Amino acid sequence: MQFSVVMWVVWGVLVLAFAITRIYMMGLSRDEEDQIYLDEAFEQEKQAQAAIVSRIDKVQPIHRTLLWLVGAMTVVVVVYYIVDMARQFA
Repeated sequence: MQFSVVMWVVWGVLVLAFAITRIYMMGLSRDEEDQIYLDEAFEQEKQAQAAIVSRIDKVQPIHRTLLWLVGAMTVVVVVYYIVDMARQFA
């Protein structure tokens, strides 16, 4: 298999994984409230918000790592084609 095919497959898988984690985080944060009332009567809502934040905090490092990997792989793709163009014209 050619390097360029493998390179594009890896890039596509990383972008897909990044998109999946982004959509998952958006789904979790959809139910998150911007304002929380800290009165004793709202203890159940406070716990629900804490659970949402906890799940988002667990996914956040994975999402951030995938973002960096997608960026690095994009640089690899761009450099590969710049080097390929330089070889063709040299």
